[in-house]
Amino acid sequence: MASAKPLSRFWEWGKTIVCVGRNYAEHAKEMKNALPSEPLLFLKPSCAYVREGSPIIRPSYCNLLHHEVELGVVIGKKAQDISPEVAMDHVGGYALCLDMTARDTQEECKKKGLPWMLAKGFNTSCPVSDFVPKEKVPDPHRLKLWLKVNGELRQEGDTSSMIFPIPYLISYISGIIPLQEGDVILTGSPKGVSAVKENDLIEAGIEGLLTVRFQVAQQRSRT
Repeated sequence: MASAKPLSRFWEWGKTIVCVGRNYAEHAKEMKNALPSEPLLFLKPSCAYVREGSPIIRPSYCNLLHHEVELGVVIGKKAQDISPEVAMDHVGGYALCLDMTARDTQEECKKKGLPWMLAKGFNTSCPVSDFVPKEKVPDPHRLKLWLKVNGELRQEGDTSSMIFPIPYLISYISGIIPLQEGDVILTGSPKGVSAVKENDLIEAGIEGLLTVRFQVAQQRSRT
């Protein structure tokens, strides 16, 4: 039986955000990372979602907050240990997402061999656009993503450049954890990631489909 919850508001009730790192070769190169031989995965909590009209909050412990614009794939029905051939049947739609990253914190975590929660999973670390129904996207591997900061173009890339395509990602992830309706997969970021600071205006979009705007605010240190 279909869920009574509207998929168009997945950010209100979806449980899991699965993120794919280094899925664009040029981004891996700019970060001085080797190309992955299999998907590099990490999670964000669903409470990390933030919608247009509310700010992206730079954590008090972060001195270097980076933007990463990504195509989000919204799961439309449960997928567990499925093949790539049927994976797209489990897609309900898409969204534009930002993977906000406390880069200085991430580098410290890497050096110490620690998880990335502080770097990737903080409050407002996943800005998200409106939902785009699957029917409006004939080919998700032919979408142009872009991001500007204060009017300056920082990121521009095409989803055709993904190392691991969407059906493979869904199949791979569903073999590890069941993907539920309302879950989202962030499919990786093209090159051009850079820092943002308090009061910066981020504008991003999927060409021909949608745009979003978010302002950056600063979390004050707790005393």
